[in-house]
Order: sequence, then structure tokens, then C-alpha cells
Amino acid sequence: MLHAAKQSGVKYFLAKTDPDTYSISDLKRDRRTAWDGVRNAQAVRAIRAMRPGDRVFIYHSGGVSSVVGMAVVKSDPRDDPKDPKSAIVDLEFACDLAPPTSLAEIKGAGKFNAFALVRQGRLSTMEAPEEFAAWMRSRYPSEKI
Repeated sequence: MLHAAKQSGVKYFLAKTDPDTYSISDLKRDRRTAWDGVRNAQAVRAIRAMRPGDRVFIYHSGGVSSVVGMAVVKSDPRDDPKDPKSAIVDLEFACDLAPPTSLAEIKGAGKFNAFALVRQGRLSTMEAPEEFAAWMRSRYPSEKI
């Protein structure tokens, strides 16, 4: 499966959300949403790099910070009509990841020190390295990661 993902050109990203603002349960209920509200220039570049079919780890920040689910990019990125310096993309719910994978577990694996999630704690949206996606697939073999 790892080889297939690389061959197909699928990229992986991680998008953080405060569960009190918009949770994985909200995405599951809505099935699809425009991912907006990103202001940091580096995070906006990550959104602009997303393409339909790419996979997005949904990460709840606050409380026990954890990867809680997956989404699939369903549109090309476009300018945010509310903020021309920002960009939005449509995401569709793919699955819950239960139990969630906490930031402490990710850091404890000792494999992802170069990953922006570990290096830049406040960055809201980022590309996720293939090695992280492979590690997550091994943790959730029955899910479509």
C-alpha cells in the first residue's frame, strides 16, 4: 500500500482544529466542508499544495492533542473569499481513527523530529511526511489512510 500511495502521487497533510470550534464529529456529520480560517503564510502554502485525492490527518488541538481522523481533499485550493491572503480547500470525511494517536505518542516514536507537527507546535496546517503516513497505516491497518 505504501508503494501504491507514492506511485499515485497522493500527498499527506495534517490540519489542526480546536474541537470546540469544528471537530472530527462535525466533519463526520457534515460529510464535507470548506477548510478555512488559516492565516499563517506557511500553513496557507500547505493548503495551496493540496490536490483532489490527497489525504489529510485531522488533529484536535487543545486538551489531549491527537490525530483523530482522516479526510480526503475534494477540490483544488482557491482563494478564501473572506481573506485574499488565505486559501481554502474542500475536505470530505474519510474515517475516525480510534483510539486517537496523541502528540506524546508521535513524539515518543522518535521518528518524526523533522515533522512540522513536532518542530512547530503552533502551525495549523502542514504537509505530513510519507514516513508518518506509513507509521499511521501500521497503527490503523483496517482504515483507509
